[in-house]
Amino acid sequence: MRARLGPADTGRIAIDGLRARPVRAVLSALGIAIGIAAMVAVLGISASSRAQLDATLDRLGTNLLTVGPGRTLLGEDAQLPLDAVAMVGRIGPVTAASATGTVEANVYRSDLVPPGQTGGLAVLAARLDLLDTVGAEVASGTWLNAATERYPAVVLGADAAARTSSALGSRVWLGGRWFTVVGVLAPAPLAPELDTAALVGWPVAERLLEFDGHPTTVYERSAEDAVEAVAAVLAATANPEDPNEVDVSRPSDALAARAAADSAFTGLLLGVGAVALLVGGVGVANTMVIAVLERRAEIGLRRALGATRRHVRDQFVAEAVVLSGLGGLFGVLLGAAVTTAYAMSQGWPATVPAYAWAGGLLTTVVVGALAGLYPAVRASHLPPVEALASA
Repeated sequence: MRARLGPADTGRIAIDGLRARPVRAVLSALGIAIGIAAMVAVLGISASSRAQLDATLDRLGTNLLTVGPGRTLLGEDAQLPLDAVAMVGRIGPVTAASATGTVEANVYRSDLVPPGQTGGLAVLAARLDLLDTVGAEVASGTWLNAATERYPAVVLGADAAARTSSALGSRVWLGGRWFTVVGVLAPAPLAPELDTAALVGWPVAERLLEFDGHPTTVYERSAEDAVEAVAAVLAATANPEDPNEVDVSRPSDALAARAAADSAFTGLLLGVGAVALLVGGVGVANTMVIAVLERRAEIGLRRALGATRRHVRDQFVAEAVVLSGLGGLFGVLLGAAVTTAYAMSQGWPATVPAYAWAGGLLTTVVVGALAGLYPAVRASHLPPVEALASA
């Protein structure tokens, strides 16, 4: 009668073969696990970052446009008109318009700090409706109001507060006089320039800091379906005399560009994970080759008892697939755990896309089959008599 070996029997024999050499099997599976974990973690972290970006854009909107001065025909710095904000606000679809203006002053932790150590911080005059327009929030304290905008009060951006080590109620040396910190902003994703700024009221900047009143950045929001139409007329509206000296941008595009750069970096990390996976596959192949050499007697005995070449080949391929599959399963779990831990540390939603873990498991099966193919063919071609004689 023809010998038969079903899939269940093949799987059982493969598992028994691995259990006979547990340390070697674990070390070989570990190589596969590291490669799969790296790939799953990279894809998971990238997906979590994109999910956070999507959530941020959903919350803040993509309908914020900024207007700033460009360059004149002679290459000099241009300047927006004094009434640029009011003119932008008259555009039909525009729902909100505000501005900041650069003040020629520096801010320091105290009056003892050397003048050259500015910390890269800017001083900006701000309008009262700025936060509502850009979608920024106050982390502690309050925003400027009709009273504090006229007195030496300042609201610090998130980074500015950290660099000056200033807390709510403390004082900073700004423009040669003391200003009281009345608020600290949370990070502003759509207006990162506010993070490194000390924001003072428009009237007090003009009265005490020699601010000329010209806005340097105008922020406006409009209906989502009118963004393109508004962008087309913003330059001519903000500066009718010299619209070519106006720069119009969309802050959400910068976030999208950063996401694209992250995707390119993700591709590089995936390449590193693929190399680790390849190394793991070579380790599995090496383990299976050694197993064939050590189990020549077993192979000869099975062939003498009626096992066909296909049976022997299937057994060793199955062992390689099971070995890689176990490593892949552990790698997927490890990658998901790393993704979750990193996402939680960043305050992101943890996301492990289905294609990451499903692709990881499928890859391990393919790697295992390829890694075990040569040793399996070699084992199946061992003559029974020669295999028994070598025992």
